[in-house]
Amino acid sequence: MASPSAKPNKAHGGQGQLRIIGGEWRSRRLSFPDGPGLRPTPDRVRETLFNWLAPYVAGAKVLDAFAGSGALYLEALSRGATTAVALDSNPVAIASLKQNLETLRCANGQVLQSDALRYLQNPATTAFDMVFLDPPFHQNLLVETCALLEERQWLAEGAWIYTESETPPSSLQLPSNWRLHREKKAGQVYYALWQRG
Repeated sequence: MASPSAKPNKAHGGQGQLRIIGGEWRSRRLSFPDGPGLRPTPDRVRETLFNWLAPYVAGAKVLDAFAGSGALYLEALSRGATTAVALDSNPVAIASLKQNLETLRCANGQVLQSDALRYLQNPATTAFDMVFLDPPFHQNLLVETCALLEERQWLAEGAWIYTESETPPSSLQLPSNWRLHREKKAGQVYYALWQRG
């Protein structure tokens, strides 16, 4: 997960740790490889997000388009998401996430090594109820990803979309039928929850 204020990475090949906050795997600690952009969404931000989403996670079809460490993806599965797809272009992150699913004996998660924009340019194979978008910053990925989700019909009616960005949510020019539900700032990161109208 990208963060402009991330601490310098440890030596290549090091391990980070994330903690699942709630649900079936509450308090489980899992490792993920240190590397550029592999920073899990902080515990307090995840806790806030999943408090916002609490009534909607169970039974949801979830997409994490820039999965990184998989913190948001694993949290959603722990809290009862029916199915979840994680995308990331980093093979090390993907291998680690697959290993974590095996450790948790989770059969309803799918992990794909894929560039999010390339994946979302395809015709939709499912309509997601919940999407997590925490792309690397300063690469102009967020707006294009959101446009593809809408244009290619990847979203269910009333879907929830979570975004992390380096600029305020109101400046993002996301699809006009998305309503900004909640927003906060943590350090240099703006995080927001949108609902598709």
